[in-house]
Amino acid sequence: MTSRWRRYRRSLRRALWVPVLGASFWLGACDPQAISELEEGVSTEADVRQRFGPPEAVWDGPDGSQIYEYNRQPAGYQNYQITIGPDGKMSALRQVLNAHTFDQIQPGMPMETVRKLLGKPMKITEYALKRETHYDWRWRDGPNESDSKVFTVVFNPDLRVVSTMSVRDPDLERNR
Repeated sequence: MTSRWRRYRRSLRRALWVPVLGASFWLGACDPQAISELEEGVSTEADVRQRFGPPEAVWDGPDGSQIYEYNRQPAGYQNYQITIGPDGKMSALRQVLNAHTFDQIQPGMPMETVRKLLGKPMKITEYALKRETHYDWRWRDGPNESDSKVFTVVFNPDLRVVSTMSVRDPDLERNR
């Protein structure tokens, strides 16, 4: 492959990622505004949907509540879960991609439970020879871009947790 062809492919790849990254930045920039306009115990389901749009997934809570998932993966660093109580009011708004939530992931836990705790992953990779499936979430362990990490949950063939790990985001090295 010629160096000219490589440069063309690289510039084409960048050109394709610009709209995706721009859209994710725009969505991420809207989140603080939307969050500031919502108040626990006061805001309604309609208020949440007006500011965040339709949820990517809806989970049933233990007390008759519903948990709305708002995913910012793969380019973002957040997954929001907004709880709507049985009374139709927002009772909680949480960003779940953080060390505290990761600590709740235990060996033997089923994939569905992990998915409900963390939201949709950034990437799912199957390793047939190892008989493992890896779910990855991008997150930040601080306020700066250099704090970007990837949290991985490793599942066995029965989709039960084997292990977890968090590493520095490889994209930080690629984009230097």
